[in-house]
Amino acid sequence: MENKVTMKIIYLLFIVMFLGACSLNPKESTDSLKLWYKQPAELWTDALPLGNGRLGAMVYGGVPQEHIQFNEETLWTGEPQSYANKGASKYLSKIQQLLFEGRQDEAQKLAQDHFMSTPLQQRAYQPFGDLYIDFEGHDNFSNYKRELNLNNAVQKITYKVGDTTYEREMLMSKPDEIMAMKLSCDKGKALEFSFWMDAEHEDKSIKIEGSSLSLNVSVSDGLSNWFNNPYKSVLFGNAKVSIKTDGILTKADGRLKVSEANEAILYLSAATNYKNYNDVSNTPVSIVDDIFSKNNGKTFEQIKEAHITDYKKLFDRFEIDLTENQKQELPTDKRLELFNDSIGDPGLLALYVQYGRYLMLASSREGTNPANLQGIWNDKLRPPWDSKYTTNINCEMNYWLAEVANLPECHEPMFKLVEEVAESGSITAKEHYGANGWIVHHNTDIWRGTAPIYSSTHGIFLGGGGWLAHHLWEHFLFSQDEEFLRNRAYPLMKGAAQFYFDLLIKDPKTGWLVSSPSNSPETGGLVYGPAMDHQIIRSLFKACIKACEILEEDTAFAKELGIKLSQIAPDQIGQHGQLQEWEEDKDDIKSNHRHVSHLWGVHPGKEINWSDNPEFMNAAIQSLKYRGDDGTGWSLAWKINFWARFLDGDHAYELIKMIFRPVVTDETTYGAGGGSYSNLFDAHPPFQIDGNFGAPAGILEMLLQSHMGQLEILPALPKVLPEGDIKGICARGGFELSFSWQEGKLKTLKILSKAGTTCKVVCQGKLIEFDTKKGVTYKLDGELNLL
Repeated sequence: MENKVTMKIIYLLFIVMFLGACSLNPKESTDSLKLWYKQPAELWTDALPLGNGRLGAMVYGGVPQEHIQFNEETLWTGEPQSYANKGASKYLSKIQQLLFEGRQDEAQKLAQDHFMSTPLQQRAYQPFGDLYIDFEGHDNFSNYKRELNLNNAVQKITYKVGDTTYEREMLMSKPDEIMAMKLSCDKGKALEFSFWMDAEHEDKSIKIEGSSLSLNVSVSDGLSNWFNNPYKSVLFGNAKVSIKTDGILTKADGRLKVSEANEAILYLSAATNYKNYNDVSNTPVSIVDDIFSKNNGKTFEQIKEAHITDYKKLFDRFEIDLTENQKQELPTDKRLELFNDSIGDPGLLALYVQYGRYLMLASSREGTNPANLQGIWNDKLRPPWDSKYTTNINCEMNYWLAEVANLPECHEPMFKLVEEVAESGSITAKEHYGANGWIVHHNTDIWRGTAPIYSSTHGIFLGGGGWLAHHLWEHFLFSQDEEFLRNRAYPLMKGAAQFYFDLLIKDPKTGWLVSSPSNSPETGGLVYGPAMDHQIIRSLFKACIKACEILEEDTAFAKELGIKLSQIAPDQIGQHGQLQEWEEDKDDIKSNHRHVSHLWGVHPGKEINWSDNPEFMNAAIQSLKYRGDDGTGWSLAWKINFWARFLDGDHAYELIKMIFRPVVTDETTYGAGGGSYSNLFDAHPPFQIDGNFGAPAGILEMLLQSHMGQLEILPALPKVLPEGDIKGICARGGFELSFSWQEGKLKTLKILSKAGTTCKVVCQGKLIEFDTKKGVTYKLDGELNLL
């Protein structure tokens, strides 16, 4: 009897220890951070993405043929060029005069004829190539599963043919600048396949060199998508795939064939002749050869280990758990289909936030270009909107997640972009406006075009420079890094402010300073004084004044900005109780346009807020109600952030439900409504990545806000998320927070002070303020008592 009791105790202790180990390692014991499917991808928007900031790939996971479509960030159409229209500034005063006189059509025609960029359209991001792997005898397969593990950024495909299990592991390494693929089987020498490369480009060549395939492509000259403007393309690239295997390697018909193998490792990398936006002198073959030379002798396991170490040091800083993941046992496409049922799936929200962080790490790393309109993934020679950088919302939205989700390093490529467009934009400022400083309008590309493109009815957006500069200031607010502010941020912010300082002109009717000519994206035609411009300019001037105070320099310039600041046309409330989009009270309350640009002062700005001007917050709510809840993917994402700032989490959640509407269609289809493709890519449609960053940022905005100089915990918590836990979320002031809540109320709170600033915390009507020391973590209970 005594032995039986002892055995029971030992057994119970073992169970307790096992469950404890599982709770200590939730990421390793659950599939909560995996996208997974029971079938291969059929469309590009079913495939799963890999990326390291420079290289991107979409993996279909096909049987009997695998298809990997890949990109390299610098393969674009076009060549180095300014786009600035020399002498355009001599038409500026006439255009402004026509607008002040109400002669909009004449102003638009004059601007179209003499004020737009040369050429009229910027250039397009390009696909690089395709890798195909054909498996012999795999037409009939079973037990199929493909997955993307967000914990380690590794994809895995498994299936059975007969009684043999086949497995593929794939990753895109940042440390080794290479894509690595391991193919294996569990029965001796049963692995047989051939592989080959191709590309969409007309000018291409493929050759076999020993155990490698080499693909060379050149981007073709051509005509722009919407205008019959010929252009020259100067970029070309080289891609290489090599193999290591324990099987027999032969070659035939432009393919390499593997037979009688247990295992095979494929490596892929690519490069172009692009060096920077003014220099195309790189030698891609040498770059690729150097990458392979550095990796020669490394095993797949070594490359995988270095990749995971590099990835996890960034990804693991942040965790989010919103509830029990009762649907995580379902494939991701099925979860998407069922999200809006009566049960809901808060766990999918947590997965979606982490997927946004994964996509940021995959498309925007230090030393690379920033994420473009599709991140780094594109399979079309003529992608939607050229897959450029649209700076009237989309480019900026791509980086709303970076600071708050603890990935500030991923913000770095955006800062590099700002530095480069400031250079090219200074030419545009002179040629088009006779102004100092720099400007970028509503788009830029790999050649850092900054002049107004397409049409004067929507291409002369003046807020791009100020909005981009806003990201530099935000990074300082989160980091409190005065060296960054002094050496990088403020000089660029000042340059943007100098342009607006010179641009602002007195409205003869009101005496206010206004921007002119301009657009309110992307509606209303050519106008003067759109509210969005003024909100961005005021925010920039205030940030520059504050920066001068912090840095104790440039006080004379700060004083001049302060004088101009007081003269800029203010926000106004119109006849329908709405926040006016234009200086004139002419808003169309029946318009459901996807842009709600005049609410910039609510988010990402802060001058319209509940503390300082609640009447304008109510007017902004009225404007948003008129526009309606529906919209394209990025529009829904922005509206989620708006409703979070309005402190209405339940309304924000209704928009989140729209984000999770499944879109099953060809990815080329254009439409009005947003949703998600089966791989959780944002469906504009077609695919744009901005929603994948903007919507997760909105979810976090519901849980933490810090734009008003205090940490507001659970400011817009929806009823459907009564409990949760978040770790590593960041706030302005240099704080990193971890907190949990139950039954809609704060339970625990930890605050790490990274900069030693004063901390003010607000939660559900309670307030506490205390001084902090850099590097110290402060613990509080649910009542905000310091422990």
